[in-house]
Amino acid sequence: MQSPYMSPIERVWYYALRGLCALVLLFLILPVLVIVPLSFNSGSFLVYPLQGFSLHWYQDFFASADWMRSLKNSLIVAPAATILAMVFGTLAAIGLTRGEFRGKALVMSLVISPMVVPVVIVGVASYLFFAPLGLGNSYLSLIVVHAVLGVPFVIITVSATLQGFNYNLVRAAASLGASPITAFRRVTLPLIAPGVISGALFAFATSFDEVVVTLFLAGPGQATLPRQMFSGIRENLSPTIAAAATLLIGFSIVLLLTLEWLRGRSEKLRTSSSES
Repeated sequence: MQSPYMSPIERVWYYALRGLCALVLLFLILPVLVIVPLSFNSGSFLVYPLQGFSLHWYQDFFASADWMRSLKNSLIVAPAATILAMVFGTLAAIGLTRGEFRGKALVMSLVISPMVVPVVIVGVASYLFFAPLGLGNSYLSLIVVHAVLGVPFVIITVSATLQGFNYNLVRAAASLGASPITAFRRVTLPLIAPGVISGALFAFATSFDEVVVTLFLAGPGQATLPRQMFSGIRENLSPTIAAAATLLIGFSIVLLLTLEWLRGRSEKLRTSSSES
């Protein structure tokens, strides 16, 4: 907040910093905003100025067998990978947060390494692992690798939620006769649910947008929506791609709004838990 006691130089820096932040945000958002009007263009080319308003390319998207097959594949792979990432990521986060053992930092580095390792290396390694097993072009390989890519996001968000967790609540449940599974299901899980769901949403978005690993592991029958878009850009540049991209942008906005709502809810739960 601007202070009334700021000197002229401080006032200049105040507005200059905000202007710079606005320019950076515009630089990041403008390429995304440019593609949206093109999806409503009545012309057959991705060019400005627009020739007119039309929903033809959205109709083409939903009427195309190739686009619908790729969308179906994405809706198969992403939820399955998200469930696996959510389960294993949550368990790993709880174990790493509560456990004290040698090499804990090393284990943590290993489980979050898929987040920092270049995706093309993950794709090559996954192909070399699954191809000899005859699973190179299968849903199973895609789901497993997408889950591996999503696990670090779940671990980080759940671990952050557990930092403010009051373990006296679990001890109280155990003193009242609750088993470890019951205490986890009735006490721990409801309190860390915002972190679990946030991590799951990140894992879902990672899987739904992933294209590099899919290029290595998916055959024609398992092509996901991002791979179909990539193939369309290389072979036949059509405004239908802009329509698909606009739908993905809208989907991402919904995810971000959900994450923001969960963040606020997590803060309220953390505050109430610390007070109790």
